[in-house]
Amino acid sequence: MNINYETFFIPLVLTTLAGLSTVLGGMLTFFVKKGNLKALSVGLAFSAGVMIFLSLSEILSESHEFLIPTFNTKAQLITMLSFLLGCLTAFLIDYFIPEHYEDEFLSVSENEEENKIYKQKIETKKIKRAGLMAALAIFIHNVPEGIATFFVSSQTIKMGIPIALAIAIHNIPEGIAVALPIYQATGKKRMAIWYSFLSGMAEPLGAVLAFMVLSQFITNNFIGVLFGMVAGIMVYISLDTLLPLAREYGEDHLVLIGIISGMFFVAFGMLLI
Repeated sequence: MNINYETFFIPLVLTTLAGLSTVLGGMLTFFVKKGNLKALSVGLAFSAGVMIFLSLSEILSESHEFLIPTFNTKAQLITMLSFLLGCLTAFLIDYFIPEHYEDEFLSVSENEEENKIYKQKIETKKIKRAGLMAALAIFIHNVPEGIATFFVSSQTIKMGIPIALAIAIHNIPEGIAVALPIYQATGKKRMAIWYSFLSGMAEPLGAVLAFMVLSQFITNNFIGVLFGMVAGIMVYISLDTLLPLAREYGEDHLVLIGIISGMFFVAFGMLLI
């Protein structure tokens, strides 16, 4: 494969810029004052709304489209099985990598102030874990997304630019989903930005892999199953981690506002495609 300006460098730049928009989303979290539990609740619910809507309306649809050429009428079944496999994968991660909160309570004294400190530490770990799990799911999702952006851009820049723009727009709430819980848990802006940056950099990584290696081996079936699994992972994380934490820190109506806002944000970005 020949490496030249139009087939490699321009598509790589477009893919990288689309990925970097997660950092912009991460930066938006700094406008939320650390320790503001109501804002944290809305933000976590917003993240869940983003991930659920993105998974059920776009990622599963893309999974189905990749699988149709091979499986025809059975493509929907394969998509659903991939989705369930993703949910199972997320469940196994929870099962085999326990949070060990109970162990910490064993050493709590009868002093009320010390109990409060222990509880705060545990809550901090739970929030941070939610951000890290979101970062992992979004990273996995962004690799094939980067591959798709790169391939389309390498064929025609006119199609590549609007696709990269649309992906950049819906990567902004993804950056929020990663950075907000990490920033709230640690108070470290650099750490929050770093993880949102890493999740976004999966896209140029996908582009390089596509160009150097995967273009000869990757199949539509592989991408279709991977998309279905990612959708399952993201929905599981939203329902098992993000939404319970959102309800714990805020009122039900605030959680609902956050969910709907996240869904609307993604839907608006999809309309621009």
